[in-house]
Amino acid sequence: MAQHVHESHPEIVKRLKRAEGHLRRVIAMFDDGRSCLDLAQQLHAVEKAISEAKKALIHDHVDHCLDAAANGGSAKSTKSVVAEFKAISRYL
Repeated sequence: MAQHVHESHPEIVKRLKRAEGHLRRVIAMFDDGRSCLDLAQQLHAVEKAISEAKKALIHDHVDHCLDAAANGGSAKSTKSVVAEFKAISRYL
């Protein structure tokens, strides 16, 4: 299978690595016996960081892959582009 890389992927990976480090710190907070409020706040922050990375990936896909396909930059049919948009938009 051909490698599929966008210009935005390295930045998304950086975001995910920061979220990974943050999650590791939250796990350590559990071991340290931190309050449930502190833990919930930090877990929410990790969740938000991952959600933002996912949103950036989906927006990039729509902006580049689907836009190019819909505007003649690809052999994909309009039906195929719409189906792919519907499929990826479920993850927003």
